[in-house]
Amino acid sequence: MIGKKAKDITEAVALNHVQGYCLALDLTARNLQDIAKRNGNPWTVAKGFDTFTPLSQFISVHSVKDPHDLRLQLFVDDQLKQDGNTKDMIFRIPKLISTISRIMTLEPGDLILTGTPAGVGPIYPLQELKGKLLQDEKVLAEFKFKCAERK
Repeated sequence: MIGKKAKDITEAVALNHVQGYCLALDLTARNLQDIAKRNGNPWTVAKGFDTFTPLSQFISVHSVKDPHDLRLQLFVDDQLKQDGNTKDMIFRIPKLISTISRIMTLEPGDLILTGTPAGVGPIYPLQELKGKLLQDEKVLAEFKFKCAERK
């Protein structure tokens, strides 16, 4: 989460603009995405439903030793489906913030979602999803919810 305005900043100062971190789940309705792609339409419609980006509680930047060494886990009905580490990100956080700040002004409260570990798959109504963000095997943040189908 961005803590202070960032416009055209360098990688060297990018982390000075971070207020904290959280765990987010960026859901996509693949069925709608496939239809939109097939019809040549924007597929952002598949990402914008209410509740499609659940967030954990926020963690102060001071509580995180190294943002490039945090473990991310997602369980579906208590079965581990995703298990990754921020050290495996293609681009490090300062690069992401610097690059984004050259495209758009980042404001306090803005969130940057950085990608997902391997293991993306379908979810179904009534399944329980639980996400964890860990540092040295200690849970820093988590979320839990049941999936619902929109009529």
